[in-house]
Amino acid sequence: MEQIKRIIISRTDSIGDVILTLPLCGILKNNFPDVEIYFLGKNYVKDIIESSVFINRFISYDQLLNVSKQEQITTFKKLNADVIIHVFPNKKVAKIAKKSKIPIRIGTSHRIFHLFTCNRKVKFSRRKSDLHEAQLNTKLLYPLNIDKEFSLNELSKFYGLKNIKPLKKELSVLIDTEKFNLILHPKSKGSAREWGLENFERLINLLPQKNFKIFITGTEQEGNLMSDFLERNKDKITDLSGKMSLSDLISFINSLDALVAASTGPLHIAAALGKHALGIYAPMKPIHPGRWKPVGTNASVFVVDKECNKCKKGGICECIMDISPLQIAQKLQTLL
Repeated sequence: MEQIKRIIISRTDSIGDVILTLPLCGILKNNFPDVEIYFLGKNYVKDIIESSVFINRFISYDQLLNVSKQEQITTFKKLNADVIIHVFPNKKVAKIAKKSKIPIRIGTSHRIFHLFTCNRKVKFSRRKSDLHEAQLNTKLLYPLNIDKEFSLNELSKFYGLKNIKPLKKELSVLIDTEKFNLILHPKSKGSAREWGLENFERLINLLPQKNFKIFITGTEQEGNLMSDFLERNKDKITDLSGKMSLSDLISFINSLDALVAASTGPLHIAAALGKHALGIYAPMKPIHPGRWKPVGTNASVFVVDKECNKCKKGGICECIMDISPLQIAQKLQTLL
């Protein structure tokens, strides 16, 4: 294989998915020390991408969509990339990459449009696999002669989240150095089955205020949805919903001790930063922890041990609601 100088990683979806793709960049740097890694993603994940020391440049997918097809091709040609890896299948990106004549274009074989746009196709099915998402991503490295089977523990060492911005003073003063500083992130923007505000409220009441300082995070919209919950617990929590950018949130998580959430981006951020990331999951495939649990040295998950598909088409998930707040509280107490 000729010398590879520049590789584009394309993952144009959400924060958690992007976090679980970051280890690819570390593995590539480990195997090709002089390679430049470009990451194509949506603008709202830019702060995540720029936090990794393994990535040389962020490419805005949103900006790419706002120019003509010819300008899209010109933009890609100027990158002078040797390889593009389509981690998240995106028909528009695949077409641009082919028209830009990137020499090595890697994608999965089961996407019909990859049959015409990719010249290196890897055969595997995410939906049918028992492997974790982060492990499945590494299969796309096979055409680059990286065919090692990585354990989740190995992958946790390849995030490279070292470019963390200093925490703003107005946030740092909120941290109580005499207590265990904990983030609860109750909502998920619809990306996961949720544990419910009632369970989070019970958890808050189980944690002694003398030992724990509790912060609630989420978007402004999520804060509005939680208004009654936040009001009832205002004397026991610090509400930060809608008050932080993604960059602020990364820095804040990095400064605290633990985070509790369902399968959300902030949970994966905490795990990648080596924090105690306590994930609350439904047992149903393909959203179960075997596929999507947080990957990190201090990550753990809570899930009921049974098969259930009652909420497959949406609605309240009885299985995740059955996870006891006492279980989470007892785990947190052991971390003091």
